[in-house]
Amino acid sequence: MLFGCHTHRVFKWRKRIKNTINSSSSGLVDGLNLNNATSNSSNQLSAGGNETELITFFSTTNFTNITSQVGSIVEIPCTVHNLGEGTVSWIRKKDYHLLTVGLTTYSSDERFSALHLDESEDWPLKIKYVQLRDAGIYECQVTKHPPISIFVRLNVVEARAEISGPSEKYLKPGSVLRLTCRVVENIENPLYIFWYHNNRMINYDSHRGVNVSTEPDNRYSELQISQTTTSHSGNYSCVTNNAVSSSTFVHIFNGENPAELLRDYGSTISPSPNIMLSLLLTIVTYQIFCLCAL
Repeated sequence: MLFGCHTHRVFKWRKRIKNTINSSSSGLVDGLNLNNATSNSSNQLSAGGNETELITFFSTTNFTNITSQVGSIVEIPCTVHNLGEGTVSWIRKKDYHLLTVGLTTYSSDERFSALHLDESEDWPLKIKYVQLRDAGIYECQVTKHPPISIFVRLNVVEARAEISGPSEKYLKPGSVLRLTCRVVENIENPLYIFWYHNNRMINYDSHRGVNVSTEPDNRYSELQISQTTTSHSGNYSCVTNNAVSSSTFVHIFNGENPAELLRDYGSTISPSPNIMLSLLLTIVTYQIFCLCAL
């Protein structure tokens, strides 16, 4: 009788141990499935007692390169996963200047601000009216224990307009004036290209013989005047909203010799060597032009 009772108890303990092992195996399989379902290897679970805590990590690549254009708006990326109770800060590396903490700006330069939307993991740094001096390395830091950081490099380029040919052009009345302008080193297309004759915008001066054609992306423009007169002499500028302008000076001589300009100029004041050289170059260029026109 006692032997049968002992056998029954052993059977019950064996069954209990078997159930415990099966339960543990099921939990292990579930844990493996959870890890396999996680696409980012950094998104791991650390167990402490009965609690689990998600590891904070960046999905923005460290030392990402961003290029912006002078005068534009740039957002330097920083995506943080599982931030929890941490705080995102932005620091300018070249002078260790604290720019933002959370959504609060600590810089006196109001061009800087941090952006963040609820339920979002993006914490970009926004810089308005970008300047050349803004180029450099920026640190996105999460203030936890221990703190973690990534660095992003901002490159800044300055777009400029370029009028092809020399900075001074020489024509006779009745000649064709043709100027072309191209915008280079730009990331964003200009909103417009305007041509100026001295201080007057002449894009729509068709009644004065001016014809302007511009490509749809506003990166190339051509100005043409079919029958020039002496009134078309002066400074011509190619101007856009987001690039350094370019200028050229057009001389239209009505048969007079530029040597007379030098003689008249020298009779009034004593010109500097630089001015004398410029006038002499004008005379030589004019004479070459006259010989070529024969």
